[in-house]
Amino acid sequence: MRIREARAADAETVRRVHRESIKGLGPAAYSSEQVAAWAWGTQSADYAATIESDDGHFVVAERDDELLGFDSLSFDPPEGYEASADAEVTGVYVHPSATQEGVGTELLAALERAASGRGVGMLGLSASHNALGFYEWHGYERVRSYEYEFSSDESTGVTGEIVEMKKDL
Repeated sequence: MRIREARAADAETVRRVHRESIKGLGPAAYSSEQVAAWAWGTQSADYAATIESDDGHFVVAERDDELLGFDSLSFDPPEGYEASADAEVTGVYVHPSATQEGVGTELLAALERAASGRGVGMLGLSASHNALGFYEWHGYERVRSYEYEFSSDESTGVTGEIVEMKKDL
């Protein structure tokens, strides 16, 4: 497995992996309506712009030219968080066929190194319930639970509980 910085050319593959990760792993914690709303947002997401942004860091994991997962970090302090995070992990997604292989761990470690290298003292994130154990295993602490509208940019009206978490680097 190789971790590398994402390229704009990866955008459509990232979209597919994101959607398949949500649909494959989301049902462990959310209803079919919530998973469908969550996955719906991948249709309009501008992955290329996020990948090319100077305000973040976006990496992918691949093996034999197959994209296994991705994650992204925003160096802008997150809005609406209770914790005073300096930057935000905006997503860690692994294709369902590659779970429990260390893909997420390697991706998250790459983001944490990038954040630390930029002087970030505390990372924040919003975790889905199916990802809580993963983040806790990697030293993130729960801050609070709150209701979130899945794919709010698409105005789905479908909500569910997610958890704000933090980690001191």
